[in-house]
Amino acid sequence: MSKDRKLEVLLWSIALPGFGQFLNGKLFKGTVLILLEFIVNVKSRLNYAIIPSFHGDIHAAIASVEYQWLMFYPCIYLFAIWDAYRDAGGGEEPYAFIPFVFSAYIGTIGVVYSSTFNIYGLYLGVIWLPIIFLIVGFLIGKGIRVFLLNWIKRNER
Repeated sequence: MSKDRKLEVLLWSIALPGFGQFLNGKLFKGTVLILLEFIVNVKSRLNYAIIPSFHGDIHAAIASVEYQWLMFYPCIYLFAIWDAYRDAGGGEEPYAFIPFVFSAYIGTIGVVYSSTFNIYGLYLGVIWLPIIFLIVGFLIGKGIRVFLLNWIKRNER
């Protein structure tokens, strides 16, 4: 598939888990992912945290979520993105999945620490800290992937 198509699928998956699968013609998988996203979103009360977070009321956002459910969100979200991207023809390079996996891992850590982590008294909360951690996790995963590829190349000589 074209790079444009892979990007389209990737961006729709970022908008809502399952949409990329629909674009790829994987209707059952897309439906399952949308249902999972919906269940986790409702049970975690994620939408109740988004509005206060955007208005800067981080403590209200933290108080509104159910962490036992919210911890599932980064993994479902990143799996849906990776799966749609891969089905669209992306990620065929060796270890291309690693940045997505580490993004999910570190994003979950961001959820866990979102109620206590602060920088000089500034709390980022349950929305912004996990997003930042997702990006950091992706970059760590990219670094690990580069390290692995170089290590394998060096050992093949």
